[in-house]
Amino acid sequence: MKAQSLSEGTHSHVIKEATMADKDKAERALEAVELAKNTGKIKKGTNEVTKSIERGTAKLVVYAKDVTPPEVIMHLPLLAKEKGIPCIEVPSKDELGTAAGIGVPTAAIAIIAEGDAKNIIKELK
Repeated sequence: MKAQSLSEGTHSHVIKEATMADKDKAERALEAVELAKNTGKIKKGTNEVTKSIERGTAKLVVYAKDVTPPEVIMHLPLLAKEKGIPCIEVPSKDELGTAAGIGVPTAAIAIIAEGDAKNIIKELK
């Protein structure tokens, strides 16, 4: 029994570490979107992001977790992985819309030209 509770404790610790790493990645991705908005070029919305992935022009894809229905963005991580493009999930479409500099929430953003976000994108790969 002691071994079981010890392994459970270790497992939950690993999950917490992964969650913190994901939060940090999400924050860095939002920072990259803000930098690229000002110094590079971004595409906003699921349709434009899908097209940029298919064309191979996207450098980084960022999508929101709270999109309903989830089928709207479900294909993005799969497409991005297939094309070798880093794809990061962020907690909310409100945050993503704000980072992109648009006044409305958005489900997905693709960075086309990195601008000053080049180093952050390298870090996220």
